[in-house]
Amino acid sequence: MKFVDEAFIDIAAGDGGNGCASFRHEKYKEFGGPDGGDGGRGGHVYALADSNLNTLVDFRYSRRHEARRGQHGMGSDRFGAAGDDVVLRMPVGTIISDAETGEVLHELLQPGEQIMIAKGGDGGFGNLRFKSSINRAPRQKTPGWPGDKKSLKLELKVLADVGLLGMPNAGKSTFIAAVSNARPKIADYPFTTLHPNLGVVRVGPGQSFVVADIPGLIEGASEGAGLGHQFLRHLQRTRLLLHIVDIAPFDEDVDPVAQAKAIVAELKKYDPALYAKPRWLVLNKLDMVPAEERAARVKDFVKRFRWKGPVFEISALTREGCEPLVQSIYQHVRHAQQAEAPDAPADPRFDR
Repeated sequence: MKFVDEAFIDIAAGDGGNGCASFRHEKYKEFGGPDGGDGGRGGHVYALADSNLNTLVDFRYSRRHEARRGQHGMGSDRFGAAGDDVVLRMPVGTIISDAETGEVLHELLQPGEQIMIAKGGDGGFGNLRFKSSINRAPRQKTPGWPGDKKSLKLELKVLADVGLLGMPNAGKSTFIAAVSNARPKIADYPFTTLHPNLGVVRVGPGQSFVVADIPGLIEGASEGAGLGHQFLRHLQRTRLLLHIVDIAPFDEDVDPVAQAKAIVAELKKYDPALYAKPRWLVLNKLDMVPAEERAARVKDFVKRFRWKGPVFEISALTREGCEPLVQSIYQHVRHAQQAEAPDAPADPRFDR
């Protein structure tokens, strides 16, 4: 299924039904009085966060969504029926904003969360409403109110605890496949990953966190080069970034330090808040480096990169060093979740 993380839709709630002007007509009942009922309300349009969805592809090809209008009022004191509501199922993490002004209207952050995005119009009054002691034969009635009509932009930002950052072919897909249940495409050419992949990492019984892998970044990504810039938004909700670096590139002319600095520069250009997130350095493909050279190469990289944060040495292919990294990530994410909302109920993934 094609991955779509942005879509534009038009929605229209139903108009309210018109009120009815009617009088009771029965044999031997000369002055039956008014009996026109109210119109029914128009249908609402709701957005529902569905944890079974992970893309907005359904809205790419179905842009117009309308609710039914309310039924008109009728004689004999009959009120019109309300129009049927429309429920639009969207992935968890969808941001709903006004397509014209850019104002963010809602964010769907919890599975099962349902919000009204367009209100149906109220039904009009029938002449039964206007009956009084001094107006015994009212002929007034009111039309139904129009329903809301909006043009919306839907933007998906995946909900993940950890985001993977790096150049194409740095080994991000191999890493997420090694530590989680995700099975991304893995190949020996750049840009194998064409859309974000999510993987759930199981640390122990009832203990897990979610990792997001996006297409690799290249120099100039903040200006639109490559594919990764289109999906950097998916890292904005993460609590930790893992900067994965290929420490043993096949091309001897490629400098891993220069590539790593280019990634950091592009990240800062794209979003300073994303740049300021906690970031760990993960040196991958150590299996490609002779054992006697590993310590010296790692030390040289860290020195030239001028890195002062946490450093992890792994081989995603052989899974060497992955377990200590996973345990450290889990502890960091757990503490970050508790620090963000100390009084909130604990995330069930971290309560054991």
